[in-house]
Amino acid sequence: MSVRMGHGLGCFRLPFVLVFLLSVFAGMVANAQQPKLVSCKPVAERIQPEGCWIVANKPLGKLPVAVFWTLDVYPTRESAEKASTASGMVVESLGKVWLFTVGDKPAAPSQGTRITQIGPLPVKADEAYTAQFMEGILEPGSVSRTHVHAGPEAFYTEAGESCLETPEGKQIGRKGMDVVVPEGVPMELVATGTETRRGIILVLHSSAKPATTVVADWKSKGLCLGSK
Repeated sequence: MSVRMGHGLGCFRLPFVLVFLLSVFAGMVANAQQPKLVSCKPVAERIQPEGCWIVANKPLGKLPVAVFWTLDVYPTRESAEKASTASGMVVESLGKVWLFTVGDKPAAPSQGTRITQIGPLPVKADEAYTAQFMEGILEPGSVSRTHVHAGPEAFYTEAGESCLETPEGKQIGRKGMDVVVPEGVPMELVATGTETRRGIILVLHSSAKPATTVVADWKSKGLCLGSK
């Protein structure tokens, strides 16, 4: 038994519709499988909460052999400014007022709250450094471009989860599990898990070099994306 779809070109209408719908569906699937690439941009260019945003830079000069990144939270910017030292910087990020100190370990804050100390960070004794601080708010599945830094990078995670792949393998970053990557190591960061990843990043880079350089001579194995 056959079914007529009308006269003339009407008999071809159904196949055309099916082909069109299948092509649209295939495009949606392909787009859904493409990772969302993220690059860090100056906070002045911010148009949405999500993304990676460079919130502050501070030249520090030469540093001691044992360098730590200390993160304290204060109730007001004024109280944080009063507690800051020459190696400290007050930054408003993730809805809080932070005092970031890079160098020797400062004393416990009297008005603020000590969140964590990350380090020691691997630095060179004869190098002048600049601290670049970034805020990362990334939806699960977001992926950084493959890159290196001209100095160590440290990650503090307040919420969510990240997976960092380097030639040495992968590291998982969650609250209470701070991550440090030495200078010159190629890496790819992926926001994993089911919760929005919210964190702060320090790139302690040589003042004579760019903080970040995108590279193409190393390719991840997709360890953080579930591939083997």
